[in-house]
Amino acid sequence: MKNISDSEWKVMKVVWDKNPILASEIVEALSSDTDWNPKTIHTLIRRLVAKGALKAEKKKTYYNYSPIVSEKDCVQAETKTFLQKCFNGSLNLMMANFIKDDKLSEEEIDELEKLLHSKKSR
Repeated sequence: MKNISDSEWKVMKVVWDKNPILASEIVEALSSDTDWNPKTIHTLIRRLVAKGALKAEKKKTYYNYSPIVSEKDCVQAETKTFLQKCFNGSLNLMMANFIKDDKLSEEEIDELEKLLHSKKSR
């Protein structure tokens, strides 16, 4: 599947939350969060169908849209792209960057330690 743009991600989130879903429902959901007109949203939907991210199923005079790809799979693909683009694919460099530059709370540090411990004990 081709990369999904930031705008297309917004459409996908609506579809992942409720599917199958009508285009009019997608337009309604995004109109309150964005300043996009309905034509823009319909264009984004068509692009996602062309990219193989959404399935369009004709029902009488309208289409139902469903995700072909899961949110988890898309997040994993985007994470790999981000890692490759920014850190030459190195998870260690990314983690070191975030840990050095961000102020982590005790709770966040504890959670990271738990995740690492869990991964190590597997």
